[in-house]
Amino acid sequence: MPRNQSPHAMVYVTAPDLEIARRIGRAIVEQRLAACANLWPVESTYRWKGALEDAHEVVLVFKTRKALVGRLIEAVSAIHPYEVPCIVSYPMGAALSGYLDWIDAETTQR
Repeated sequence: MPRNQSPHAMVYVTAPDLEIARRIGRAIVEQRLAACANLWPVESTYRWKGALEDAHEVVLVFKTRKALVGRLIEAVSAIHPYEVPCIVSYPMGAALSGYLDWIDAETTQR
């Protein structure tokens, strides 16, 4: 049965390559700040310090509880190699109740 409202969030992060993305994903899941990290390659175009840049990056999407988002952002920031990494959270919309229960079971309750 789906739940229309939940105390859960997704956190979107970009990393410079697959090795670093895997390291970040594993660290966050090991710390129980997220239940899961999905990774996939992307191409990015952005402005950085006045110049137009193109890059191959890897996106991570973490599934977590809203209460852990601040700690997750701090933990990613501490190990991320970018000077200003993209770390953005979004409230999770309607979702399968069992999936949300799984997130709760796999993340820290502190």
